[in-house]
Amino acid sequence: MTIVTSIEALEALYGRPAAPSLVKETDRVTPEYRAIIEASPFCALATAGPEGLDCSPRGDLAGFVRVADERTLAMPDRKGNDRIDSLRNIVRDPRAALLFLIPGLGTTLRVNGRASISVEPELLASFEVEGKQPRSAIVLTVEAVYFQCARAIVRSGLWDPARRVDPASLPTPGRILAALSEGDVGGEAYDAAWPVRAAKTLW
Repeated sequence: MTIVTSIEALEALYGRPAAPSLVKETDRVTPEYRAIIEASPFCALATAGPEGLDCSPRGDLAGFVRVADERTLAMPDRKGNDRIDSLRNIVRDPRAALLFLIPGLGTTLRVNGRASISVEPELLASFEVEGKQPRSAIVLTVEAVYFQCARAIVRSGLWDPARRVDPASLPTPGRILAALSEGDVGGEAYDAAWPVRAAKTLW
């Protein structure tokens, strides 16, 4: 196996990026980038910590990542599995990144910066949905923002209905848990109970 081990080797392999690849990056949220963030109902949150890297899916009503100002984003931490992997990382290493997706749109948006965890009562109250507030909010100080072209979405056919996979063709969470725990956790009962459990803990 031949491994690339230097920046010089990488640059020799890929050459120089075209002008649009460089011009698109900014250190603030422009009006155009704000429009994409406010239309997005989903993003992936990447963080780093002593144990390694983490990438967590985040989804909510469109615009759930709030543009407080051109250099500040705020996002509610909704109910989940309480592993708090991302939050554990943020309190020890503030570096974080977001990748925004919008169903039907090929262009994605990337935001890099430094995050903190806020429990400011007024901020949490502003994210209330159905009478429920998040326990905390992630506040990101923006350092870089840029769009990503649609090639990955086009290649994957991500939004193409013809490429949708039948969920029944893949292992369910209950089946995975049962296999990992030798039947002690999960199983068909877990899968059957999940829709009701999720509906009650969505917010």
